[in-house]
Amino acid sequence: MAGKIIIAEDAKKEMIQAIKTYFLKERDEDLGDLAAYLIYEFFLETLAPHAYNRGIYDAHKYINDKNEDLLGYLK
Repeated sequence: MAGKIIIAEDAKKEMIQAIKTYFLKERDEDLGDLAAYLIYEFFLETLAPHAYNRGIYDAHKYINDKNEDLLGYLK
């Protein structure tokens, strides 16, 4: 299993603010800092690894496809 995802402090603050903004605009809920932070942590720990792994898989497939293209030039 991969290590914990590390996010720069500035980016973390922006994401927490984005969560607060989303809840206010879409759900008419004014979240406090703690509630927004807990949602951020949930997404980071539960959902982000799946998106990260998919990105790694897609990058791996892309590189492998390009390597296959290069081998085609050897004919």
